[in-house]
Amino acid sequence: MNLTWRRLGFVGVLLAVMLPCGRSQAAPVDPALGRADPDGTNVWFDCARLPIEGKGWTNTAAPFDRLPAGAQGVVPASVWGLSRNSAGLCLRFTTDASSFRVRWTLLNSRLDMPHMPATGVSGVDLYVKDASGAWQFRKNGQPKQVTNDVSFSASAGQECLLYLPLYNGVTSVEIGLPKGHALSMVPTRPGLKPVVFYGTSITQGGCASRPGLAATAIAGRNLDVPVINLGFSGSGKMEPELADLLAGLDPSVYVLDCLWNMKPDMVTERIAPFVRKLRAAHPDTPILLAEDSNYKNAIPTDKGRLLRDIFATLQREGVKNLHFVSGEDMLGTDLEGTVDGCHPNDIGMLRQAGVFVKALAPILRTGR
Repeated sequence: MNLTWRRLGFVGVLLAVMLPCGRSQAAPVDPALGRADPDGTNVWFDCARLPIEGKGWTNTAAPFDRLPAGAQGVVPASVWGLSRNSAGLCLRFTTDASSFRVRWTLLNSRLDMPHMPATGVSGVDLYVKDASGAWQFRKNGQPKQVTNDVSFSASAGQECLLYLPLYNGVTSVEIGLPKGHALSMVPTRPGLKPVVFYGTSITQGGCASRPGLAATAIAGRNLDVPVINLGFSGSGKMEPELADLLAGLDPSVYVLDCLWNMKPDMVTERIAPFVRKLRAAHPDTPILLAEDSNYKNAIPTDKGRLLRDIFATLQREGVKNLHFVSGEDMLGTDLEGTVDGCHPNDIGMLRQAGVFVKALAPILRTGR
């Protein structure tokens, strides 16, 4: 099935395809897991001991890593290093307190990049679910140093979603509640498998101003599905070792979006074998091939043409449940969608998310 989307406004896309949102049953956290401040004012819960959404593997070397420990020395060193960034990891919880604190310690002391602010690289984002079931941004935790402590507020019992940094790792994350208040974790939506995005710096979230504005995060909220972000800045190149790792997951959909990092010969040599390996491991799981975006909206690019040919070849081979999404309109037509001609700014992220929501919604509804 060829999914090419043309000039649809993002709001219209969401109204047309948003999946129903509901409230999940929260599970109380054992108060004994909390650690009180010396003065007894706050009780802190170590999030490494709580359910972390967006993790594809539990056997990680550190709690907030994105790849399993066994991947070290198997995947390229650049991929391993980037897998320690916490992009896409989040916590879903409720509390009967109207205010709480979040304390996080960063893996790296560099808080920002020349083209991406510290709020996105190293900050945390809080969203809350309103009465209609829609997620609303509440506040960004702005990083000032390696260890940061920020206060947040929400209505008592309101479902909260806390995104972790996009381009930095975290060695610890804690939620602090006033003494006497309870914390409950909201489990991943029952029966919903995650969408796995595998790709580049753009997939990882560069250069969103906040973690919640990465295109994958926007799409996850609006589709109300868990998302595993396997974007690796400059290093999403579809090596066979990554195919082996991804084949070990059990998602609702694989989204493969690596063209920006691949040379034409890599596109020709690697994409079809990568798809075949996933299909062999998961005969029925949908696979969505994503074309590269272009800030001038000049689609297809040369690599995009190669991808279209590969998609057609795989279809002729009889590869089932294979989908394609064009890069058209991922960044818009006004040249305002990037910070540097490549990486989306917040406008570009919103537009890219709209294209992915439109492509993924019917696949998630039907599973094909």
